[in-house]
Amino acid sequence: MITMKDIVREGHPSLEKVAKEVELPLRDEDRQLLLDMITFLKNSQDDEIAAKYDLRAGVGLAAPQLGIEKRLIAVYFEDTDGNLYNYGLVNPKIISHSVEQSYLASGEGCLSVDRPVEGYVPRHARITVKATDLNGNPVKLRLKGYPAIVFQHEIDHLNGVMFYDHINKEVPYAIPDNSTVIE
Repeated sequence: MITMKDIVREGHPSLEKVAKEVELPLRDEDRQLLLDMITFLKNSQDDEIAAKYDLRAGVGLAAPQLGIEKRLIAVYFEDTDGNLYNYGLVNPKIISHSVEQSYLASGEGCLSVDRPVEGYVPRHARITVKATDLNGNPVKLRLKGYPAIVFQHEIDHLNGVMFYDHINKEVPYAIPDNSTVIE
């Protein structure tokens, strides 16, 4: 079972590198890693389990956050309409995005960052992601709003980019041009 002690923190080399493509068909160990990552996210959102194992709530996790430099991400969350996003994805790639931006009103956080980080993180308002799922099937997801932000945050980890790298250094709460706020 993955716990917070397995998650590397900012400054760790795997968070600063571009992760390697994962060979397909998916090997059993990589599939199991993705399943374990999804289980961690589910556990982190369960108040009882989270308290028992001292887990911080998370909606996404990338393999580099476990010190594993592979292009694997897991997400588990519901959007404001109650749609469940439950994915373990291999080699996810943003293939198109909107010019329009969005940002979270509350800012972003990260399981690999133990401190509050002030500021808005500009993201694309809409993205299309291509990947391979746990069963080796091709997946194409069109995302907007909060789901688009979550996926961009996790895919950034695969490219050695942290969420705070996007924040305007001079004016952290500068509202991004051509943007929509996500509450």
